Amino acid sequence: MVNDNKVIKGSLTTIILKLLEDNGRMYGYEMTKAVKERTNDSINITEAALYPALHKLVEEGLLTTETEIVNGRLRKYYSLTKEGKKETKAKVDALTSALESIQFILNPKLSNG
Repeated sequence: MVNDNKVIKGSLTTIILKLLEDNGRMYGYEMTKAVKERTNDSINITEAALYPALHKLVEEGLLTTETEIVNGRLRKYYSLTKEGKKETKAKVDALTSALESIQFILNPKLSNG
């Protein structure tokens, strides 16, 4: 991850869930690529951070996996479960609200409307 950014690490679960909500199903490398593209290379999620987070989400019942052979190689796809879809909305709403509040702290002029 860029500069070991703790804010991004703390948001990784929400980022993963949102990517899967938007794309249906994805494999790990595809997720890291999507984050880099969406952020113009400012956020780089490492495999070392991504895969433990994915495994935890599977254990929690928020993601399901499907393995396919693509070009002779096994590829594991992740997708949201019904519970994962609910959790995505809750986490995105919570993160959005927190980011808005932080904006008011960082730029008090915003709160004076």
